[in-house]
Amino acid sequence: MTIRAAALFAIASLALVAPVAVPAKAPDAASAVRFGPFAVVSADKARLVGVTDGASPAAFLAMIEAHPAIRSLELVDCAGTRDDIANLRLGRMIRQHGIATIAPAGAAVRSGAVDLFLAGSTRRAADDARFAVHAWLATDGREGGSGHSDDPARAAYERYYRDMGLTEGDARAFYALTASVPNNRPLQLGPRDLARFAKVVPAS
Repeated sequence: MTIRAAALFAIASLALVAPVAVPAKAPDAASAVRFGPFAVVSADKARLVGVTDGASPAAFLAMIEAHPAIRSLELVDCAGTRDDIANLRLGRMIRQHGIATIAPAGAAVRSGAVDLFLAGSTRRAADDARFAVHAWLATDGREGGSGHSDDPARAAYERYYRDMGLTEGDARAFYALTASVPNNRPLQLGPRDLARFAKVVPAS
């Protein structure tokens, strides 16, 4: 779960990178064509490695324009996002273009990158892939929590999850889970844990 952006939620500016890294070795993409954090690794597959930011939606669109046959996106070692508003836009673009998301063996999908994984038209994950979630943290030190009646992020994120295909109940439950986890102690989820809220199938 990302730290919620201020302009979207009428609180101080928020930025997010998962506070605790989960080791994962990304496949070599040195020879791949790069578009921001995206690397084109074959005619129909791209890879996301690193952190997304405000320029990532434009980079994604440029990649799709140049490589319209892309149908899947691997999330390998993804620490989250520096721009929550842009990350939500990016997730919706992934969904609208019918891109499947894949967390391959050894993947570490953290924080805002989990929202991008959920954007997939289909979602596949290796048994040892890990997804790290936590509550948002404002620049003024305020931390999200499922017990906050005035949580400024709840409605926007629950709507996002519904747009990604989660039921209303699952969207509410997933946001509540992430908001209940201390920002500095992310909760590690496996594919089966994530499948309690959204359909995730084993990666071949």
